[in-house]
Amino acid sequence: MRFDVITLFPELFAPFLASGVTRRAYASGQVEVRLWNPRDHAEGNYRRVDDRPFGGGPGMVMMAEPLSRCLAAIRADRAEAAGQTAPVVLFSPTGQVLDHAGVTRWSGSAGAILLCGRYEGIDQRFIDAHVQMQLSLGDFVLSGGEIPAMALLDAVARLQPGVLNDEGSHQFDSFNEALDGLLDCPHYTRPEEWNGLRVPAPLLSGHHVQIERWRRDQRLSITAQHRPELIDAARAQGLLGKADEAVLAKNGNLL
Repeated sequence: MRFDVITLFPELFAPFLASGVTRRAYASGQVEVRLWNPRDHAEGNYRRVDDRPFGGGPGMVMMAEPLSRCLAAIRADRAEAAGQTAPVVLFSPTGQVLDHAGVTRWSGSAGAILLCGRYEGIDQRFIDAHVQMQLSLGDFVLSGGEIPAMALLDAVARLQPGVLNDEGSHQFDSFNEALDGLLDCPHYTRPEEWNGLRVPAPLLSGHHVQIERWRRDQRLSITAQHRPELIDAARAQGLLGKADEAVLAKNGNLL
């Protein structure tokens, strides 16, 4: 799996790629990340990559030509065969919001070319000519696409075999199919009592069925409170049993 990142600030990625548990995916080559600066493909003494927008207005716009040359260099380096070109992904407020299902699809892909915009945006002509997909982290604006690119890389890397200490760890993340798409339950560790607050008794019981029922109840209650649409989705798929519905009804969450 290879991700080529087009960014004016490749230095932002250096500590990210060398830190945390996901560094294993990058160090092993399971997820290969190559950084490309469009300034290296710009002309003139100042290597200019942006200019003022036609029609006036604040800010600057990234120019199409340096990006086009940078993309051509990536294509050549990847030695892509006809019909096997990696998709160009732009991080943009107009894009589809990245979710667990999307991350799962990317984790099994051959990678992509990630385009990190800056300033007021990118010349639309380059987008129209080369971008196949746009992604967003949500309804807010960031200074550039580097943080969304890191978010995608991190989410994909942690799903690769051998990256997490516990192979099955990610299977019990929020939104995962193993949890029927629900949010995860609270977690506790030592000591059993902290500042007068005790760990819930079921978790100390040693009774596996009781523990799993407590965790399921917590997932249902938390999801119904914070993301009720996920309860609707689980119910529509027939994933909620009678005991689940009883918990929701008891908490006033029977939708």
